[in-house]
Amino acid sequence: MKFKICGMSDFDNTKAVSILNPDYMGFVFWKKSSRYVNTQNFKLPKRIKKTGVFVDASLDYIKKNIKKHELQAVQLHGKETPEYCNLINQLGVETIKAFSIQYSFDFKKLKPYEEHCDFYLFDTKGNLPGGNGFSFDWKILKNYPYKKSFFLSGGIGIEHIEEIHKLLKTNLPIYAIDVNSKFESIPGIKKIDKLTQFKKELYEL
Repeated sequence: MKFKICGMSDFDNTKAVSILNPDYMGFVFWKKSSRYVNTQNFKLPKRIKKTGVFVDASLDYIKKNIKKHELQAVQLHGKETPEYCNLINQLGVETIKAFSIQYSFDFKKLKPYEEHCDFYLFDTKGNLPGGNGFSFDWKILKNYPYKKSFFLSGGIGIEHIEEIHKLLKTNLPIYAIDVNSKFESIPGIKKIDKLTQFKKELYEL
């Protein structure tokens, strides 16, 4: 199982967090976000997959940022179609399609995306496309009918460790745990001590 830290926006904080060696680090390229990245090019060790998070962005905008920031993965957090996901997938990056869940979810609508993205990401439905700070009811995942692996996201904090461990013992194809807002001092700035504790407890299976 992989570990992703998302919503990085400060150069020094990003450098400090990278020492924790997460598998993925996410940078938000949606200008309305409080975690929107500035123009700095964040260098990461090659072992960490640099992930750009986009919301209904143009293909040219994503292409430009893949090249400029040497992105290895693209996370689509809007209303992108399966055909659009396929175009991104052809750019040579991992393609992660996010879906928002609240009280229920029709997993059948994922089927058209199955061949056009590498992973799904399940986040909490809220006022924002992501980073809302609270989790959805994970019991809904027991109805997940597919083999495609997914990122589990949405308001995950240290208090969820026990429940995560229980989920990992099921047959659900959880590929990665994705954290963000519960580990911040302010939007975009992560608390290293809390992330260190979470990662340690996460892998104590």
